[in-house]
Amino acid sequence: MMIFDIVTIGSVTRDNFLESDYEIIKWLKAPSGEALILPFGEKLEVEKVYSTIGGNSANASITFARQGFKAACFGKIGNDLSGREIKERLRKEKVRPLFAVSKVKPTAYSVLLLKGGERTILGYHGASDMMTSGDIPWKSLKAKWWYLSLAGESDKFLKPLLLFARKNKIKVAFNPSGHHIRHKRKEILSVLKDLAFLVLNKSEAADLLRISFKKEKEVFKKLDKLTPGIVAVTDGSSGVIVSDGKYLYKAGIFSEKKLADRTGAGDAFGSGFVAGFMEKLQDCNITELQKSKDKLVISNLQSAIKYSIRLASANATSVVEKVGATEGILTKNQFQSARWKSFPVKISQLR
Repeated sequence: MMIFDIVTIGSVTRDNFLESDYEIIKWLKAPSGEALILPFGEKLEVEKVYSTIGGNSANASITFARQGFKAACFGKIGNDLSGREIKERLRKEKVRPLFAVSKVKPTAYSVLLLKGGERTILGYHGASDMMTSGDIPWKSLKAKWWYLSLAGESDKFLKPLLLFARKNKIKVAFNPSGHHIRHKRKEILSVLKDLAFLVLNKSEAADLLRISFKKEKEVFKKLDKLTPGIVAVTDGSSGVIVSDGKYLYKAGIFSEKKLADRTGAGDAFGSGFVAGFMEKLQDCNITELQKSKDKLVISNLQSAIKYSIRLASANATSVVEKVGATEGILTKNQFQSARWKSFPVKISQLR
């Protein structure tokens, strides 16, 4: 049986982008304060159509495969054309699809109304919300690493998955959704001790801890008490802050040449960071590295984190320059280009 370098676990979807010059109005009920106008009963023309795959598990798995790792993708699909197309695309990317198949609901499906790089998403969770314990191919999921981002009803398997990972010495990277944090905040807090890497955006970090992100050091000190792993908190165009428990690493972002579509940027960052970390530190024990007082060990850990931030940021920027969550994901060779070389990361002591 193949032991994978990493298995991604979460949602897989069929994504369809409809790009047009939609009319936008002010609408205070929306978080953005704006809304698209789609006249009821009318037939509207669109300018461009793009069909691709998405979902956090599929997106992340392609990052790992393009960076040269043996990767597998687990999720649940329907017994339909969309599911078959997703499997075919992943195989082309050299990702092993390990899918459960629903006989009741179709594959998750999204329609994304795209204008100027921003989008409104009409999402149908479908088979992704039908996962049962019997769907999980436990033996096939054995790997050195897992990348978890559980959507919808699949979040009920967080604890069983982490128990299996602990018993089988699998390092776990976790990217909880806002929905997961809102509905199972206490459960997430209770399992942070089992993680090697946690990635959140700043609003998710604030919601999880119930601490304003304006109290930056307090947020990281609290997270570092709860998890022995590396913690990354992203802040959109402001960049990212990463903590290894002793030091904070701050970086901005690579400027995009053109904003085509923001879909998948978060997945690209999280998976890019883990891919960088896997490459530089391979099978090292993260907790032991963090506890070490050896200057060479500390220097190697800092170098690995800086490299991981650079790969993550480059991957996210490349993704937003293309329509779809996977089209812009960087290969190992593409990351070697001069464009991605210069990237300052500021390091300061946390305590």
